[in-house]
Amino acid sequence: MIFTWWNGATIGTLFTIARNANLVGSDEFGNRYYECRTNKESYDQRKRRYVIYRGYAEPSKVPPDWHGWLHYTFEEPPTKAPLKRQKWEKDHIPNLTGTLYAWRPKGAIGGGRRAPSTGDYEPWTPSSGS
Repeated sequence: MIFTWWNGATIGTLFTIARNANLVGSDEFGNRYYECRTNKESYDQRKRRYVIYRGYAEPSKVPPDWHGWLHYTFEEPPTKAPLKRQKWEKDHIPNLTGTLYAWRPKGAIGGGRRAPSTGDYEPWTPSSGS
């Protein structure tokens, strides 16, 4: 935890955020969101916003409503003004690439055997006129 940032925030980051920011809320994945008390360390006169990931630091674990708040698309955090959800919307799923739950088509490593080639493939050549 002292030196690694990819499996959680470092001690220095946690100390800085605890000293300069307020907890705004958390999401269903356990990520915690913070906003600075002042815009003293700001790049553009807006209060800085942070996310501390629960577990592995994977940005795709941030749901759309919190993503919009982090990037100043929404002024109010989802704890105060949640996004209206349409009935056709699916639940947010983080990127599963590299995990046991990743999609593996037939023929991929670990995805089973693909169908054998049928020999009906004909490559394009410039002399074929098409």
